[in-house]
Parts: sequence; structure tokens; C-alpha cells
Amino acid sequence: MDLTTLTYIVVGLSFALYIGIAIWAKASTTGEFYVAGKGVNPVVNGMATAADWMSAASFISMAGLIAFLGYGGSVYLMGWTGGYCLLAMLLAPYLRKYGKFTVPEFIGDRYYSKAARIVAVICLIFISFTYVAGQMRGVGIVFSRFLEVEILTGLIVGMGIVFIYAVLGGMKGITYTQVAQYCVLIVAYTIPAIFIAFQLTGNPLPQLAFGSTVNGTGEFMLERLNKVVTELGFLEYTTTNKSTIDIFAITAALMVGTAGLPHVIVRFFTVPKVRDARSSAGWALVFIALLYTTAPAVGAMARLNLTETIQTGEVGAEDGNLSYEERPDWMKRWESTGLLKFEDKNGDGRIQYYNDANKDFAAKATEYGWAGNELTVDRDIMVLANPEIAQLPNWVIALVAAGGIAAALSTAAGLLLVISSGVSHDLLKGTFTPDMTEGQELMAGRIAAAVAILIAGYLGYNPPGFVAQVVAFAFGLAASSLFPVIIMGIFSKKINREGAIAGMLTGLIFTMGYILAYKGVFFEPILANTPDNWLFGISPEGIGTVGMVLNFIVAFAVSKVTAEPPEHIQHMVEDIRVPKGASGAVDH
Repeated sequence: MDLTTLTYIVVGLSFALYIGIAIWAKASTTGEFYVAGKGVNPVVNGMATAADWMSAASFISMAGLIAFLGYGGSVYLMGWTGGYCLLAMLLAPYLRKYGKFTVPEFIGDRYYSKAARIVAVICLIFISFTYVAGQMRGVGIVFSRFLEVEILTGLIVGMGIVFIYAVLGGMKGITYTQVAQYCVLIVAYTIPAIFIAFQLTGNPLPQLAFGSTVNGTGEFMLERLNKVVTELGFLEYTTTNKSTIDIFAITAALMVGTAGLPHVIVRFFTVPKVRDARSSAGWALVFIALLYTTAPAVGAMARLNLTETIQTGEVGAEDGNLSYEERPDWMKRWESTGLLKFEDKNGDGRIQYYNDANKDFAAKATEYGWAGNELTVDRDIMVLANPEIAQLPNWVIALVAAGGIAAALSTAAGLLLVISSGVSHDLLKGTFTPDMTEGQELMAGRIAAAVAILIAGYLGYNPPGFVAQVVAFAFGLAASSLFPVIIMGIFSKKINREGAIAGMLTGLIFTMGYILAYKGVFFEPILANTPDNWLFGISPEGIGTVGMVLNFIVAFAVSKVTAEPPEHIQHMVEDIRVPKGASGAVDH
């Protein structure tokens, strides 16, 4: 059976499964729509959280980043994983104990202010739409390659599937759909990794293959990879050109951003008891670790396979590079998507793939008769193309397509539900039309989700960057806006509404302004995006850490010069922090 037909069958069956679950788990109340009736088993919730968390950035883009950045890509692994430890210890149990539906609802009650709740919704919308842009780009990439349709067509299909199970099932439908999506994505990620690890090293465990010797060479994989890439002018795989402060800032922004992401936090509102929230976070880490410990090996194997496919002989030799006419079928297929491009700059009909930005290597390249790097590879294709490069069976390639779509759609659904609840529950029911019935609120939530899907589709068609980069911006916004006010709301009785509002706005405006100034997004950047121009040498991906510090400083300073929170609010903060069973505390 040909690859296209097989892919349609595998992806179609996965879609049928998701839609069937959505119909079975249709939400009939606002409680089921927003928090799945607070009755989800912690193990099930941990698996759903893992799927919600392991988005297109984790499945499609992270290993691609590691493949091209090498050691520098480790910031994404450290930051995204470490954030769950913060979430499990500092936020999840306390927010579940408070027992509300949404993060803005907690902020509005804790800071006794509708204005604070509205500002929190604004922050939530900026974060979620930035994040969802990356997911929809992932959907477009997978569809355009494996179903051989235009990216726009793929986006429309993906939007339709999300519409059915997010709008119909709400959080209840999304939770059980995400369990199925986790199973699909983790199988789709690990099976090709096992095949390729065994093919390259004879060791089927990717985590161990990463430190094994490459078949026929006697060289360890990283040793071999360093040799291959440096011969072509690239940076050693095991080093990084990032500064220490930028590595720290990006890692910190991703960590605290994780703990401040509203679509992740809301998952811990769905379990029956407070202790289940912490248990859910633990199970989520276990399920996430299965992919995250595999990703470094996948990235390294992808980079090695790609480079050695193109560099077929001695560097600089007349016949050392792959002939364009003899390029493998996988390159032809990816060329049709526009995500892989070849330009024959020296007219020799061979593919020169090297780092032409390396001035020290330029003289060698000229000596070889090369006139510039001729191959452009979008890093978001590496995980998807890896099984094709390694010439794995078609069923494995089709499975990867289903996994990539599952990863993108699972997170997109969670984000869209958060946007929906922010509009219907926090803005309409909680602020502007408090007298609306439960049925009207449920309808408003579904309409808001439908509108959000349309906007998400547009952002996926016109993305502001590659998947993991766009997602990193969302984490920076979460770190600088919501995380500080949630932490201060739980652990400080003295932060008042004026301080919280001022802190959120400061963090959001500073971080968003910095990202827009250097990245431009939908317009030309105002400043050159180079380390020399960055504030303190911190890139746009890491600037959320500075925004977070500013948020804390402004919130404390403004609270110091304005009235203290009312006494009942201070008692409420104490009650949230008191463990179950202590001083008569009740587990809500």
C-alpha cells in the first residue's frame, strides 16, 4: 500500500476515535464543560495533562531544535520539565483547594477586583493565542506533507476536528480525547526512535543509543556527530554559542512560564481532591519523561542522518556531495511543501550543505568551489522527515503523521477551551452579565470557542515564527504576567489589587513590547535581533524572566504605598495554604 493511502487510513482512524470520544463525553453542564465535573482520576488526568502539554512544539519542533542547536537546545528540555516541578509543588494543590473554574476567577477573587479578573483574561488571551499559533502551524506542516494538500486545506481540516470535540465535549470531551491522543503520539514518537537507534548503533533504546558507538565506525554518536558537522563549518554539537545569562533567562522563563500557563493549570481543577492535584502532576511528569528523554537522541540521530545523506564522500571532493538529480524521494516530497529548498549556487548540480555564515570556513568553501550553502531545511520538519531519511517502512511514517497531528490538536483544544472559558465565564458571567443562565453561559462558551478556532487558524496560516520559538514567546508572556500574581496570591497576604493589576500590566507590556521590537511578528522588526542589541544579552525567548522580575517589583512597590487587602482576603490566603486536616481545614 502506498504511503499516501496508508497515511489517510491511519490519520482517519485516529480522527474517528477522537470524534467518537467527544460524542460519548459530551458536556451537558458548565462544570463538565470547564473542569470535566471535577471527577477525573489523577492517573487519567496525568496522561491528559501530558498530551495537553506535549504540543507540536514538543513532538515536532523540540527535537528539530536540538538537532540544529545541539547543546543549546537543552534549555527547552530543562525549562519545560522543571516547570512541572514548580507547578506540582507551588501551584496545583493550592489552586485546586480554592476550587474554582479558571485562573482569572482565582485572581479576581483573591485580589477582590473585577478589573484584576479582566486584566488576567487579557493576559490569558495573549498567551493562549500566541501558543495556539504554533500548534496550528504544526497541523499545517503535517497535513501539507503527509496528506499532500495545501497548508490552508490542512488547517481547515484540523480546525474542523478541534471544533467538534472542543466545542461539543468541552473539558470533559477534551480530557478523554487527550488520553487517546497521548497514546497515539507517544507510540508514534518512540517506535521510529527505536528503529533508527537500532539501525545506527545496534541498541534499540534511544536513551542508551545516544551514548553508544555508531555501527561500522567505532565512534560514539556524539563524537561522530561533532566530527561530521565541524567538517562543514558548523558549531560542535556538544557546545553552544549562547551566553550563560541567555541560557539562564530562557530556562527560567520556560520553567515559570510552564507553571503560569492557564491551559495547564486548569487541568488540576478537574480532579476530585486536593491531593489528587499533586498526584496528577507526578503522573504527568512520568508520561512526559517518556518523550523528553527520547528527544535528545532523536535530534542527534536526525542531524547525523541528514548530514550524511547529503555529504556522501570526503568534504571538498568533486563527488563528495549528493547529486541533486540523485536526491532521495523524501527530499523530493518535502521540496513540494516549500519547507526544504535547494538553490544550485555554483551550477555543479550537487548539493553543498555547509555553514556559510562561518567566516573561518569561507576560505575552505571557496577552495572547494562552493559558492554558498545551497540547502535550506526548516527545523520543524526533522522529526517528521527522520523516518523517511532512515528509510523506515511506510506504516511507521504514517504513524508519525498521526502522532504529529495528535500532539498539535491536543494542545490546541486545551488552549481554545481556556480562551472560551475566559470569555464566557470570566468576562460575561463573572463581569458584564452576571444574571445569565447556565445554558446561556454554556452556549456563550461554545460560540467563543468557535470564534477562537477561526482566529487560531489564521495565526497558523500566518505564523510569527517556527513552532518552538512561537511557543517560547507564549511561555515568556505567562512567566511575566500570570505566574507572579498567582504565586503572590497564594503566598503573600500583603499584595493588593492595585499591586496585582500594575504588576500584570507591567510584565505583559514589557515582554510583549520586547518580543515585537526584535521579532516584528506581523511587521518588520524595529531592532536588529542580535546579541549585541539585546537587553543584558537576553534574547526575546528569555526576556519573560526580566518581565517576571519587573512584575514582582512593581506589585510589591505599589502594594506598599496603597491600602492593605481586606482582612477577610488575608484570612482566605491563610486558609488556601493550610494543609488538609490542619487547624480544621476542609478539603473542598
